[in-house]
Amino acid sequence: MDTSPHDLAMDMTLTNIGWFLIVGLLVVAVLIGAFVVGGKVRSHEPPPPTPDSQPHLPAGGAVHEVREQHGERRPRGFPAGGLGPHQMGGYGNGGSTTHPHPEQAHTERESAVHHPNARPGA
Repeated sequence: MDTSPHDLAMDMTLTNIGWFLIVGLLVVAVLIGAFVVGGKVRSHEPPPPTPDSQPHLPAGGAVHEVREQHGERRPRGFPAGGLGPHQMGGYGNGGSTTHPHPEQAHTERESAVHHPNARPGA
């Protein structure tokens, strides 16, 4: 039997192409099967909701979020020596501006803050 290296290389190339085609056909078959199974599963699901079953706007129209305008918050002074994290009151969380007496709410919120460098009587 006369086998040259050229014939062996050609046989190996054809074998590799054959395996590539077999694996490719298997992948295509799995994808087609997945679509078929997905279609069967979807056919057993309830239909999408109708427009009548969707939520509707309230009678008064859309409800909008109330946002504070820039500069609306009262500036809070810090003592010259600074504050430690445990000494900070409601900084960053100024609370609601809908309080009936905003000055009283501010005083109550700030009464818990101890300023280490505060001057006596100030």
